[in-house]
Amino acid sequence: MEHGSFQDQTASTFSLADEDHTLANSVRFTLNQDPRVTFCGYSIPHPSDARVNIRVQTTGDPASEVLKDACQDLMLMCHHMRNTFEQAVINFKKS
Repeated sequence: MEHGSFQDQTASTFSLADEDHTLANSVRFTLNQDPRVTFCGYSIPHPSDARVNIRVQTTGDPASEVLKDACQDLMLMCHHMRNTFEQAVINFKKS
């Protein structure tokens, strides 16, 4: 769910249900690598609430598009890491 202004699409807060620090910190890291991002942070409203709020502010692009791009980049990184790990296991088993 996106919380933000309709006039200023460069700053929004996104609420992700059923998530915790694992995903939020990874998304935050990926967003901070993007030069279009001026601020990114996340918070968990309450420890018993399985919800994460991610705040994104950009230099001009819509925050929702920048978040989508960051999620796609994160998926690519995870895919590369998994392939690298699986290849290393194969190489280890051969030796």
